[in-house]
Amino acid sequence: MFEPVHGSAPDIAGQGISNPIGAIWAGAMMLQHLGHQGPHDSIMQAVENVLRDGKCMTGDMGGSAKTVDLGKAIAEA
Repeated sequence: MFEPVHGSAPDIAGQGISNPIGAIWAGAMMLQHLGHQGPHDSIMQAVENVLRDGKCMTGDMGGSAKTVDLGKAIAEA
């Protein structure tokens, strides 16, 4: 089973303030485990690009982006 180490964070569910990187990273690790190295690498590169850019950060990283905004930024990177 693949899950972010911090769990599901039910205390902030539905507020749009969670950082989706843990879930995205867990998905990338699952792909790698299943032998899909290319998609894993693409996802991890997208995460790195968004973090390096620093324009779309959730509150835990000092920004004000919502969960969906950070997820979209990674998907579009």
